[in-house]
Amino acid sequence: MHQSTDPYVGVRGAREHNLRGVDVDIPRDALTVFTGVSGSGKSSLAFGTLYAEAQRRYFESVAPYARRLIHQIGAPKVDSVTGLPPAVSLEQRRSTPGSRSSVGTVTLLSNSLRMLYSRAGAYPPGAERLDSDSFSPNTAAGACPSCHGIGRIHRTDEQLLVPDPDLSIRQGAIAAWPGAWQGKNLRDILEALGHDVDAPWRELPARDREWILFTEEQPVVTVHPVREAERIQRPYQGTYMSAHRYVMRTFADSKSASLRARAEKFLTDSPCPVCEGRRLRPEALAVTFAGRTIAELAAVPLTELDGVLASAPPGGEAARVLAEDLRARIAPVTELGLGYLSLGRTAPSLSAGELQRLRLATQLKSGLFGVVYVLDEPSAGLHPADTEALLTVLDRLKAAGNTVFVVEHDLDVVRHADWLVDVGPLAGEHGGRVLHSGPPAGLADVAESATARHLFASLESPERPRRVREARGAVRLSGVDRHNLRGVTAEFPLGVFTAVTGVSGSGKSTLVGQALAGEVAGRLAEPGFPVRRLVEVDQKPIGRTPRSNLATYTGLFDVVRRLFTASDEARARGWKAGRFSFNVPGGRCETCQGEGFVSVELLFLPSTYAPCPQCGGARYNAETLQVRYEGLSIAEVLSLTVEAAAVFFAQVPAAARSLRALEDIGLGYLRLGQPATELSGGEAQRIKLATELQRLRRDHTLYLLDEPTTGLHPADVRVLLRQLHGLVEAGHSVVVVEHDMDVVAGADWVIDLGPGGGAEGGRVVASGTPSEVARTPGSRTAGYLARALGV
Repeated sequence: MHQSTDPYVGVRGAREHNLRGVDVDIPRDALTVFTGVSGSGKSSLAFGTLYAEAQRRYFESVAPYARRLIHQIGAPKVDSVTGLPPAVSLEQRRSTPGSRSSVGTVTLLSNSLRMLYSRAGAYPPGAERLDSDSFSPNTAAGACPSCHGIGRIHRTDEQLLVPDPDLSIRQGAIAAWPGAWQGKNLRDILEALGHDVDAPWRELPARDREWILFTEEQPVVTVHPVREAERIQRPYQGTYMSAHRYVMRTFADSKSASLRARAEKFLTDSPCPVCEGRRLRPEALAVTFAGRTIAELAAVPLTELDGVLASAPPGGEAARVLAEDLRARIAPVTELGLGYLSLGRTAPSLSAGELQRLRLATQLKSGLFGVVYVLDEPSAGLHPADTEALLTVLDRLKAAGNTVFVVEHDLDVVRHADWLVDVGPLAGEHGGRVLHSGPPAGLADVAESATARHLFASLESPERPRRVREARGAVRLSGVDRHNLRGVTAEFPLGVFTAVTGVSGSGKSTLVGQALAGEVAGRLAEPGFPVRRLVEVDQKPIGRTPRSNLATYTGLFDVVRRLFTASDEARARGWKAGRFSFNVPGGRCETCQGEGFVSVELLFLPSTYAPCPQCGGARYNAETLQVRYEGLSIAEVLSLTVEAAAVFFAQVPAAARSLRALEDIGLGYLRLGQPATELSGGEAQRIKLATELQRLRRDHTLYLLDEPTTGLHPADVRVLLRQLHGLVEAGHSVVVVEHDMDVVAGADWVIDLGPGGGAEGGRVVASGTPSEVARTPGSRTAGYLARALGV
């Protein structure tokens, strides 16, 4: 047994997910990188075993109430873990932060800034001193009473609610009303109230139109429905609700994303007229520091905020101490390449990589030592120039007396490691073994390691085939003025592979995901426009609960259910396809309502999911599981990997096509029923791409992808690129926002934004072939691209 003074963390018999009884020793007080192809088991070792065990030990140290929950959460499947200090996890969480969450709240910088204004701000003569809560838009003391601290208000008008005034109410003039029975109910109530529902809307008196759309009254009347053939409809009491009231209530309260999205179409979003979008009460906005309000300082990039604090005139000891503390907290954020962000930037608008780096910057200032930091691909979304700053930060965490475990694919980070744990050799059931644990140089001797083949490959450029592709037209953007893009003009050639590059915050996602996507979407129906379809493939989750999974998203589950419904046993019992759905009552397990998991609420901690005690995660009741197709129950089919399912369903064309697309894009290791909550952003993006590939059409399609190689091992990147270049060979156009210089080097055309992030970016620094961009002076991408090209 290891003693407490042992300088190693010892793992024995780890069996979490696909790990095969792994034994490994990892040094403390070092930077250890876990590598391996996607799905090899590296995250299962770092997060599923090491961090989960540290979390379990934390629970063991608290009250019996919490310990009682440990058994529901489940300890990691491992014989023993020794020498493990307390751990801090910095994962790329896939949950979406709330609209009130911002850079300031994530980093806690807002607290310091509010304290500065409270204690050292310049107040108007005679004004009462405010506490720090009065400078927060998220408290009753500080929030603007008109917009409740949101800064924007939603309104509607007659033109939005009634887009075609030539229609009558019966014909559906009030487009904002719900469809089906609800809409008919409201029309019948109006008729019972004496309004003309058959006259064109524009011919109704203005006073009636105003009442119908905007009244807050809710009169109750007796409705006598028109009798329909073969249906008996009795009179009923109906309550009227105006179109405005219906839209606002649906937008604010509906749990249905589709209903909220529909309601939003009838609303305009504009700055609050009271606070002018500044979110605070007038009393807070009257206080200044260095001549600026707190709303003004929250809106400037952190680099500029740091400059304001540095040059602020001395205002007493409190001002000096608070300003210095705030600058000290800003420093690690800017060091990580995030100085282009402002405190007021909303958290939902940040990428997963940006959020993780913000939390990492907060940890730098926390002063903890003697703990294990477990990081999930901290280089995700980072330009090579920003990765260098990240390595400096990781070294500082280690120098402070901490152990740093990093799950990573970026080869620069891998080379920088003190210790390397390589898991593989392949994904899923073909992985789960530790191929190497030791200094990085030792991996060179491991022949079966996919990481070794890329890590020790010659630094000279691989031979790249000479491009013979020629652009077939182009989409030209001019005068793009959005976020930090100022009057940008850019041309995207069609029929080729285009890479958009630049440091974090340079404007890449704005140019591609908003400006280009918006331009193309608006012109698809235009005669003569060469692009006929637009496909945007992002990294947003394919679902937010365990109820969503790979099979349901791709449509494969519909095929599987039809096969089970057609079985002799199911037909003998008279079961329809719904019996084999875990989303409706009947065949599902009612304890977990078909989720396979139950939510466990923990005091002071985020809730977590645990396997259902009734069905053990199978999702179905025992009777449904008795029906088999080719010897397997439906739960057993859902537990198959894509690779195994491709063999099992080889004779079912509809299923084989979906599975082949998933295999071709490197997702053969995923299980069909794998919950969406277990999928990374990169996996979600590739599932979406595979779903598109299986229904590939001949119409010229423009594919837009935002950092498709995020979370991919270099070996998996090659698999993905083969598919993307295949789309171009088939006559389509592909545009990727990308930081991987090997991908950029293989592109036909490159558009480089910058030169910096935020206010220092937002313009096209270079555009042309990769070799042309690599020779562009002033481009922060050029040097790294030249190295990838070997020039």
